[in-house]
Amino acid sequence: MGKKRNWRKFFGKYNMVLIGGIMFLIMVIVAFLATSIAPYDPQHMNMMESLRPPSAAHLCGTDEFGRDVFSRIIYGARISLSISLSVLVLVGIFGTVLGMLAGFYHTADTVIMRFMDGLMAFPTVILALVILTVLGSGIPNLVLALSITQLPRMVRTVRTTVISAKQLEHVEAARAMGASDARIMFRYILPLCVSPMIVRLTLIMALTVLNEASLTFLGVGLSPDIPSWGTILSEARQHIYTSPYLIFLPGLAILWSVMSLNLLGDGLRDVLDPKLSNS
Repeated sequence: MGKKRNWRKFFGKYNMVLIGGIMFLIMVIVAFLATSIAPYDPQHMNMMESLRPPSAAHLCGTDEFGRDVFSRIIYGARISLSISLSVLVLVGIFGTVLGMLAGFYHTADTVIMRFMDGLMAFPTVILALVILTVLGSGIPNLVLALSITQLPRMVRTVRTTVISAKQLEHVEAARAMGASDARIMFRYILPLCVSPMIVRLTLIMALTVLNEASLTFLGVGLSPDIPSWGTILSEARQHIYTSPYLIFLPGLAILWSVMSLNLLGDGLRDVLDPKLSNS
């Protein structure tokens, strides 16, 4: 009876983390094993099999070129995950450095945050469209554009934590003992930023998945021959009435990934924030 009560208490506290984590893990496994799971080459065309409904041979049907939709959705998970993780790394590195500088130095704060405010003045997709128009399409340029649009959120999160951490007693004591600014920032303040950074990065990854699909749906960012979820949706628009499964299934994949990351981010926020966990 005690074990059952402990399990219920554990699940009640970590339910969103567990559900979101399991959903995201399934997405990672599918993306990693895409070549083994996908029954067909996502680029293979067979006009004789054009617009076939879901069947045993084609679990999610085929598109107008006879390509297997199930295989394209699986490979789309790999594209979406690789782009999102790349954005995560760039935003995590540059957002942390800029946020710590802005929070620690008043002069840097004025310069950096005015630039971040300027970036946030534009809607995310519009700003990414402008950047891609200048740089051109391709995965590296898409990663750079999405990273720039998400950077202000990370900078603000780290900056807020640094400003609060500067007032703590052990930080003041380190400064009084003659510790350098670099040591104070990376030895005493950075560890305090880890929890809010993890939560923010999880939510940024969810936004990246959604924005990447939006941009590829509009026909920018990636080449049409790359099987991304947004491209699949864009190609299926003209068949929405005759073959609605072409819209529903890739949309469900996007919903799955975004929901898993949102649940994971909300759950981590509740667990890592002591104020929320004690309430």
